[in-house]
Amino acid sequence: MNIAIVGATGNVGRKTLEILERKEFSIDNLYLVASSKSVGKKIGFRGKEMDVLDLENFDFSKVNIAFFAAGGKISEKFAERAAKNCLVIDNSSFFRMDPEVPLIVPQVNSEDLKKIKKNIIANPNCSTAQLVIALKPLHDLFIIKRIVVSTYQSVSGGGKAPMDELIEQTKLVLDGKKVSSKNFTKQIAFNAIPHIDQFADDGYTKEELKMMNETKKILDTKIDLTATCVRLPISVSHSESVNLQFEKPFTLEKVRDALNNFEGCKVIDERNDGGYSTPIEAEGMDETFISRIREDKTIKNGLNLWIVSDNLLRGAALNAVEIAETVIKNNYHGK
Repeated sequence: MNIAIVGATGNVGRKTLEILERKEFSIDNLYLVASSKSVGKKIGFRGKEMDVLDLENFDFSKVNIAFFAAGGKISEKFAERAAKNCLVIDNSSFFRMDPEVPLIVPQVNSEDLKKIKKNIIANPNCSTAQLVIALKPLHDLFIIKRIVVSTYQSVSGGGKAPMDELIEQTKLVLDGKKVSSKNFTKQIAFNAIPHIDQFADDGYTKEELKMMNETKKILDTKIDLTATCVRLPISVSHSESVNLQFEKPFTLEKVRDALNNFEGCKVIDERNDGGYSTPIEAEGMDETFISRIREDKTIKNGLNLWIVSDNLLRGAALNAVEIAETVIKNNYHGK
């Protein structure tokens, strides 16, 4: 198996490398690919230093699978070109709503991998990925009618530059100095910004619309979902406060059992101080953690959840590698 990682020098690219190494993924030849400004850099993998290659002239016929982890503009320009020669697993938003491109969280909808037409598979938005993996076992049992979700997202969702700026701003505030924002619409240090991505005409942001549209595509088009997405001064891991309304009655015992027995989920729900998961505990972990499980007594068949997951893993790199593993295991392939 020959593998390429496009955007190998970025947050998600490096996490993809970490996961491939940790999982001992079978690789004959690995190619680390990035823009021309990164050419010549070296990245370690399995005890060796590897050179970064130039995306502009990289020959994708040399690889079986290419992980794209470099953003929508790069995917728009290069993914279809690469897909003429290999299978592309794309982390950007560019192909997610394309009806000919499956949008995959393997634990939730791996059957959709049978529908590969363009030789491209899309990875969902990080906040969507952790949401649907917790919702799938509940939807199977009780049928979700409506979802109200508020997200509390880390700055790593925007890349390395926002992470660096959070550290820089925090130091400036603590030193009593003036802060000016480069990657955020307002000061992020010691603040909360209810705005991720651009605004649409209806007042929702693109991040919120992604959650609405992608959840429907992955889980069920009949589900109604409304979202509010907030950026917090946290380095890694996204949190979500989720309110569900089911068609069928449920018990909390059945909810906990369904979540605990579903691959990728882990319930941490003790009704005492600290008996729940937070972003710090989720960082570096593969699981999606579910806490604060309780009935919503204001509506029929209502449930509240708190969901936390490492956005660079479940929401991006880990999910992409699990897609590759599922494709190989089941011999799914495109054209």
